[in-house]
Amino acid sequence: MVVVVRGKNIEVTNALKEYVERKINKLEKYLELKDAQVTLKVEKGTHRVEVTIPINGMILRGEEATEDMYASIDLVVDKLEKQINKYKTRLSKKLKVDSKTPAPAGQEEYEEPVIKKTKRFAFKPMPIEEAVMQMNLLGHSFFVFSNSDTEEVNVVYKRHDGNYGLIEPEF
Repeated sequence: MVVVVRGKNIEVTNALKEYVERKINKLEKYLELKDAQVTLKVEKGTHRVEVTIPINGMILRGEEATEDMYASIDLVVDKLEKQINKYKTRLSKKLKVDSKTPAPAGQEEYEEPVIKKTKRFAFKPMPIEEAVMQMNLLGHSFFVFSNSDTEEVNVVYKRHDGNYGLIEPEF
C-alpha cells in the first residue's frame, strides 16, 4: 500500500512517517488497500491526524485530534478499524445466503439504518451564497440546492472549523 504523509505546520520526520506507515499498513489485515492519504496538522497546540482511504468506490475517512501526535495517530487507526469492520460485516451480510450464520469473530453485527423521516422541499436554482444563507436561516448543518451557475445539484455544509464546504457532483 502507498501511504502519502503530508504535514501542515509540522515537519514530518522519518520517525513520524514510519510510525504512520506502520500503523496504516496494519489496516491491510482487514481489506486489500491500495493507497492512503494522511495529513498531520498542528493547530493551537492540537495535533490533528486526517486519513482518507479509497475502497471500492467508497471513501474511508477518519480524523482525530489530541495534544500528542502519536496518540492522535493511534486513535484514528482505531476508528478506521471499527469502520472497516462495519464495512466488512455489511458486505458479508449482503453476500450471506444463510442468515442464521453468526458474524465472524471480532466483527460486530451491522444494523441496517432506518429512515425515520422523509422531507420534501422546493428545489429552485440559486447562487452558492444564497444557499449558505438559506442553510443558516434554517439552522441546518447542510443544504441541498440547484446551483444557478452550473445547473447541477450541489450541497453546502458547515465545516468543523466554522467555514463552509461545497460538494459538487463528478460524473
